Amino acid sequence: MAEVTKLIHKYLRHEKKFPHVWCPGCGNGIVLGALIRAIDRTGFTKDEIVLVSGIGCSGRLSVYVDFNTLHTTHGRALTFATGVKLANPKLQVIVVMGDGDATAIGGNHFIHAARRNLNLTAIIINNNIYGMTGGQYSPTTPYGAISATSLYGNLEHAFSIAELAVTAGAAWVGRSTVYHATHLDQLMEQAIVKRGFAVVEVISHCHTLYGRKNKLGGPVEMMEWQKQVAVKIEKARTMTPEELEGKITIGVLTDRDLPIYTQELRRVREAARVALGEKSSQ
Repeated sequence: MAEVTKLIHKYLRHEKKFPHVWCPGCGNGIVLGALIRAIDRTGFTKDEIVLVSGIGCSGRLSVYVDFNTLHTTHGRALTFATGVKLANPKLQVIVVMGDGDATAIGGNHFIHAARRNLNLTAIIINNNIYGMTGGQYSPTTPYGAISATSLYGNLEHAFSIAELAVTAGAAWVGRSTVYHATHLDQLMEQAIVKRGFAVVEVISHCHTLYGRKNKLGGPVEMMEWQKQVAVKIEKARTMTPEELEGKITIGVLTDRDLPIYTQELRRVREAARVALGEKSSQ
């Protein structure tokens, strides 16, 4: 308990921005706790961290932490983060987004950030819905699910954020749930220290607007469901597609070393300076 109190006073704006605005039982608080534990273990100072967020329930997370922070527009958190990283590559930039923020209006920014392999950490809280704006369906809302904009069932099929990140070229991709809090902060720690674009997808269902409309119970029931369907990636590799039906794989999906964008940009700049210098001397 003393250690928790120490982290709260070290990393949170506990005298300014609390109590928080999240619903009782919301997984965003678990994500916040996992994040500050992970950052504490990495050894980065608060001045070395920049936390960027967009609009949505997850967007409030940057308000509560005592780092350099940017609370940006909807779907554009990664573009702001890209600018910060290019301006000062020494900063450790972490971006927190929701599933709608990152993969709907921000979808192109997400896949191209992965393709470029900027040295950023993207934490995407997947709650299957637009939680802050009224419960509209998002790109991860399951087929047939009820939402404010699919009263008779969602006609669109959800895609997997983690698998999308792998395909788009991210250097490191992991997934966990808010039930697996210790596992989650371990993945976050790996993602933060990874050189390259690293993505952590966090399964954290919105019990207020998604769970209630789909009769899935409250926060306790939905977290119990996460426990039941989660399968470690190592075990999943030994299972058949039929056995994996309805399951969520958690763990590290990919970990590869790729050229870092900022380093490649520096190399190109140096080559251009040399070439221009040679031309001017001729």
